Amino acid sequence: MADTDPKSSPTPPAEPKLTKAKEIQLPSAVLALESTPDGKTLFAACLDGSVQRVTVETGEALALGRHDSYASGVALLPGGQQLVSSGYDGVLHWMDLASGKELRSVQAHQFWSWDLAASPDGRWVASVTGQYRAGSYKYDPAPGTEPSVRVYDAVTGALKHSWDFLPPVQAVAFSPDSRRVAAGNLMGEVAVWDLETGRSVSQWKTDDLTSWGIIKSHHFLGGVFALEFSPDGEHLYACGMGPMRDPMAGNGVQRWQSFDWKTGRKLDQTHEGESGQGLMEALAFHPDGKHFVMAGRLFQGTWNLALFEAASGRNLFSIDAKHRITDARFSADGQLLFLAKARQQELKYGRWNEFGLLEIHTVSGLGA
Repeated sequence: MADTDPKSSPTPPAEPKLTKAKEIQLPSAVLALESTPDGKTLFAACLDGSVQRVTVETGEALALGRHDSYASGVALLPGGQQLVSSGYDGVLHWMDLASGKELRSVQAHQFWSWDLAASPDGRWVASVTGQYRAGSYKYDPAPGTEPSVRVYDAVTGALKHSWDFLPPVQAVAFSPDSRRVAAGNLMGEVAVWDLETGRSVSQWKTDDLTSWGIIKSHHFLGGVFALEFSPDGEHLYACGMGPMRDPMAGNGVQRWQSFDWKTGRKLDQTHEGESGQGLMEALAFHPDGKHFVMAGRLFQGTWNLALFEAASGRNLFSIDAKHRITDARFSADGQLLFLAKARQQELKYGRWNEFGLLEIHTVSGLGA
């Protein structure tokens, strides 16, 4: 007879779960964030143009610098001594964290910097730009007036590469080995370049992440809003929003897709029945390399933050985080998830509320 003693039965593995542990308010919406590896300090790029250093334990915030328009990106260089930020003023600022002084400022673009990334080896910083202007009566985007993808030497600030890619280009990411950089645009086009040679490696288009509106107004909307290479460097993940007849409604499918970046072949995407509607703006891989989160704005459904298993693409855990999520980062040990958020502005008693949030979630049920 089989042993039915419950004490002898193996303990089933814990279900993956994210649990909100702390919320830190900031005066203005947070558009991007970065974390120190130990998870004790966060850096926030904010709508009011400020770049804030936030101590997680106390919630204390200190403004390190400021852009002349929205601060849209922030990246901590390896070693933790320098921080790079980008903004809608098209400027990149390098800051020395020990002294609090600016090291250099580079006018990278004449238009907005949509996204910023630093290579894992600390050699490069990439920024992407581009304005949507109708190029014909079909409203397809006009060619850019400046290179839309630029890569700079992270140590000197010198320009390394400039590439023309149909604007607006809204997302950029480096490969884990720092040998390649990828960018995605409004039209669902994705391109990958080799950083040593400057040559194009691959380029493809997905029609599942862009929309052409035929109701209320005619225009394109959506596109690729975030890119992440898988930790093993084999695949490239993109997220945004599925096509919709009325882009003004923002009711496309919450969507991620994974690709073989060497060929552009689609490997997987959000599974039918596992998502609602809304624009997804953030992707982040867990340090175990087997799981990732996607987050953004919810139009209709039950979640705007979800945890997925990379191998199967299954939605393992999801919650309605109540506010728009613009960025996400895991701590190096994988035990914490940090979220950049923006909540609704409200005028009460003659004063506007603080509408920026940094949210900390504990992560359980996943490996280190």
